[in-house]
Amino acid sequence: MTTPIPEEHKVAYNFLGRSGIKVSNISLGCATFGDVTWGWPGQTNEEASHQIINRYVEWGGNFLDTADIYALGKSESIVGTWLERQPRDKFVIATKVRQNMGTDQNVNNVGLSRRHITASIDNSLKRLRTDYVDLYQIHAWDDGTPIEETLRALDDLVRVGKVRYVGLSNVTGWQLQKIVDTSERYGLNSIVSLQQQYSLASRDSELEVFQVSKSAGIAVLPWSPLKGGLLTGKVKRGVKPTEGRLGSVAANTAIPMQAAPHWSTFNDQTFDIIETVEAIAKKRGRSIPQVALRWLLQKDIVPSVIIGAKTLAQLDDNMLAANGWSLTKEEMKQLDDVSRPALPYPYDMVFSLNADRVNPRANNFYVSSVAD
Repeated sequence: MTTPIPEEHKVAYNFLGRSGIKVSNISLGCATFGDVTWGWPGQTNEEASHQIINRYVEWGGNFLDTADIYALGKSESIVGTWLERQPRDKFVIATKVRQNMGTDQNVNNVGLSRRHITASIDNSLKRLRTDYVDLYQIHAWDDGTPIEETLRALDDLVRVGKVRYVGLSNVTGWQLQKIVDTSERYGLNSIVSLQQQYSLASRDSELEVFQVSKSAGIAVLPWSPLKGGLLTGKVKRGVKPTEGRLGSVAANTAIPMQAAPHWSTFNDQTFDIIETVEAIAKKRGRSIPQVALRWLLQKDIVPSVIIGAKTLAQLDDNMLAANGWSLTKEEMKQLDDVSRPALPYPYDMVFSLNADRVNPRANNFYVSSVAD
């Protein structure tokens, strides 16, 4: 039997970018649902996945994020068998399109062409057992398709009611600006969110991508907020991990992609970050993951942070970051300082020259933790 959750600890709700929809400030990522996602250890079956979703809902969570590629459709199917027994309007369901599902030899079964997008949304809706998704996201840029084709196809899906809002994931600064400009040029439905890897150990997107996000009113949804388990305190300086996902990465036995930190990430700055987080956690009576998640939750461009959970205990610990406490300004600055990435040219010059030139009425939207 699970422990009752005090109201003051349940999630808060924020608007998703410039849209009128509100989402819980912690989103449940469903990449661990199913049994074949990238060969990583710790995937959960349908029964365990449903238990995790149910507990997440007890915390007040309303925002589930999946993708067609997660476990080659099994993640969407697991969410679907849960969703069909729920009041649909209570939940915000997000999924993604772009990757090759690998189920046949069809060379067109990949990318962001109109053909692949329209086929993929229908397949996703069938697996999710719903007639619409709240947020449909391109999973990454596609060099093989003109962005106008992609955005018009997504706009059509909104117009026919299969999709409510359009989002992005995993893009560079120039790609995001081109998407924003193209949407405005053709009068298409605007992009409401950007799902991007973001954590104390992965802040490079602050240099440019998030500058575009902030100026365009696009919400940032961090994924891998604990850097694939690196920011949990399980790994100590000078000790190579041998177990779990981090052990697989260190041993090069799993695909080194997405949330998995490359072994080169295990450097002095990373362990300075971990030790700083640990010190704050001990002082505040919190876990290391809670402090790392809370740092993201207090960033003004972030309405919701995407977490993954393989057990109910792990979920409960992470959800305690959602509400009822805050990091102080001094603690935020301490974490900003220890994790700040080096500024290569021209960012060092541009940010330095504009440090005392911030004018909110002149479209200066620098994300302060990098610019300061």
